[in-house]
Amino acid sequence: MTDESAAEVVVVGGGPAGAYTAWALARAGVDVLVLDRARFPRDKACAEYLSPQASRILNDMGVLAAAESAGGAQLSGMMVRAPNGHEIRGEFVAAHGFRGFRDRGLAIRRRVLDPLLLARAEAAGARVREGVRVADVTRDGIGRTTGVVVQGEGGTRAVRARLVIGADGLRSVVSRRLGLARTTTWPRRIALVSHYADVGGIVASGEIHVERDGYVGLNNVGSGLTNVALVVPARAARTIGGDPGAFLDGWLARRPHLAARFAGASRVTPVLATGPFAQRARRAWAPGAALVGDAADFFDPFTGEGIYAALRGGELLLPYAFEAARPRSARHADVALAAYERCRRHTFAGKWRIERLIAAAVDATPLINRAARALSGRRDMADLLVGVAGDFVPPREVLRPRYLLALLTTS
Repeated sequence: MTDESAAEVVVVGGGPAGAYTAWALARAGVDVLVLDRARFPRDKACAEYLSPQASRILNDMGVLAAAESAGGAQLSGMMVRAPNGHEIRGEFVAAHGFRGFRDRGLAIRRRVLDPLLLARAEAAGARVREGVRVADVTRDGIGRTTGVVVQGEGGTRAVRARLVIGADGLRSVVSRRLGLARTTTWPRRIALVSHYADVGGIVASGEIHVERDGYVGLNNVGSGLTNVALVVPARAARTIGGDPGAFLDGWLARRPHLAARFAGASRVTPVLATGPFAQRARRAWAPGAALVGDAADFFDPFTGEGIYAALRGGELLLPYAFEAARPRSARHADVALAAYERCRRHTFAGKWRIERLIAAAVDATPLINRAARALSGRRDMADLLVGVAGDFVPPREVLRPRYLLALLTTS
């Protein structure tokens, strides 16, 4: 299949999840069509952080060297500041003995990273179409997905596919049209993201500053710019109103330890909003379709693993998507996609537990304060936690009762 009205696989969304999946399938000889309503390069509301293990997947794609030389910043670890002022500082290279693919994380703007990934997908043989909006999925008489309905400069048309992959993010059209989307009630948060020039005190670690009414992440993304991602309760949307820039500037200015660092800084990109978060599909597949990346689940951006989870999700999906794109029967395709769901849940289960524990601590000031007080004096424990967030320390290392007990009993 090479015409514009059909493909073996249609991938909806050209971000990291969609680009990786398209690249991998195209390399395997599958006819892949990628559709995205945006035109690249484009900015994205994202912390723009890649964990050390994300570099492994970029390396597999052949874009790591280009990404590292494109002006991004190398991050040696993470610092988390609690409302009581205690700081958790952990490094990716530590005495625990676990090592990532790279010793450092990478912070790079999405307007740089995403075109690199899409170009690799196209070079592998995927057809990439920008400025095309997917409005719906098509289904046969028994409810099986058979393609998508697109809207673009040529009007509205249908595109047939043996498999549709929804990689279209937090507000996934594919997920919603298939009735898979589910919004949970906790934690209901939204984010405002921008870039500032000349922020004071930026070092080689990512930072998260937790306050009683939200938290803000600071990442050096190179070229003298700092990614500033503020996450607040969804109810703050009423206060943000039509001026998110003023809200973000004001929030930073009311924190003395941050205000001093932003005194000489200037906001240089528009403030982008995203959320509410805490969305997870009931399952990541339906007959004839699969979900990957934020379209499948996104809980909370605190650990900054969205890009890695998107890339890793595409990696997990690959063998099952190949089977579903060239099935012996419809049942064979469904069995393959159901196996993808089990694999995905098994792989990410530990991280999901940690995300929920962290979210509970962030919501309960006494808990985050106590944990920060404990970890500020236990560098070995802090390094383990940062290594888990870096995707190279197994989650079980910080889910052990002994570790959790130490968080509550260390004074």
